[in-house]
Amino acid sequence: MSQNRGGRRPVCRGPWRTSRREQPVKSARTEEQTGDVDAATEAFVAHRNLLFTVAYEMLGSAADAEDVLQETWLRWAGVDLAAVRDRRAYLVRITTRQALSRLRTLGRRKESYVGSWLPEPLLTAPDVAEDVELADSVSMAMLLVLETLAPTERAVFVLREVFGLEYDEIAEAVDKSPAAVRQIAHRARAHVAARRPRGAVSPAETRDALDAFRRAVETGDLQGLLDVLAPDVVLLGDGGGVKQAVLKPVVGADKVARLLRAGLGRLTAEVSLRPAEVNGRPALIVGLDGVLDTVLAVRVDDGRITGLYAVRNPEKLSHMESETALRR
Repeated sequence: MSQNRGGRRPVCRGPWRTSRREQPVKSARTEEQTGDVDAATEAFVAHRNLLFTVAYEMLGSAADAEDVLQETWLRWAGVDLAAVRDRRAYLVRITTRQALSRLRTLGRRKESYVGSWLPEPLLTAPDVAEDVELADSVSMAMLLVLETLAPTERAVFVLREVFGLEYDEIAEAVDKSPAAVRQIAHRARAHVAARRPRGAVSPAETRDALDAFRRAVETGDLQGLLDVLAPDVVLLGDGGGVKQAVLKPVVGADKVARLLRAGLGRLTAEVSLRPAEVNGRPALIVGLDGVLDTVLAVRVDDGRITGLYAVRNPEKLSHMESETALRR
């Protein structure tokens, strides 16, 4: 589904949407056809949050994940359910194939993107944070690591490491042999292990670092910022060519701290920094005169912030209006 010129997607209705669903029209169908549609709809809705999570982890874009779910539903609605042994696995297979196709298209789109491309942030419910493995897999830091994988590697890693699918199931989804999938999984695990955060970080540790960061920003305390930022901290900004943002990564605590202080000092609007759960991790929502302006996610290692991810592109902030349900 394409975007219109204003950047807003047309409103669509169907079981792939989380709200305002329309029920299938029964009057024009036979009783048997109606039963098939009802059964297909019931299975799709039952696994909808899982399918969205698979697509989102593969794409890093909630809008594109919604489009993948629409395409999945259109294909699922035409399947002979009597021939389907495992409906969940079949749906995951369709979703994976559609996401892989879209992922390759996204790769070409990102080549012409203005500045750094960051994943689309999601306002998530507390239960996502309670599932440590799920929260880690959808964190901004991990999604950026997954961006460095080839499309098939990303699909295999997500399906195996996050959702625990067997190699033969993954093989059917990515059109590879089980032996090839094992090799791809091994290669992807090594790649991710070399780039993921250095150790397990609790939400409390991340929250403490964010609280110190927020206090330093609100008071203009340069030394306070330097204390909470790691020496090799990296700041990435995503304005999408619509909002002003750093076009290249800013590296180093001193550069990042001075840039933040100078940038905030030039603002005439009232700035607010509100804690929130974003992608299963503590983050900050930055408001200007009460209007959402930026989502600031972080990566924390050893108690200090090593990554700052500022998403300002308005087209990527629509899923910050309400919580998104993610499931494994």
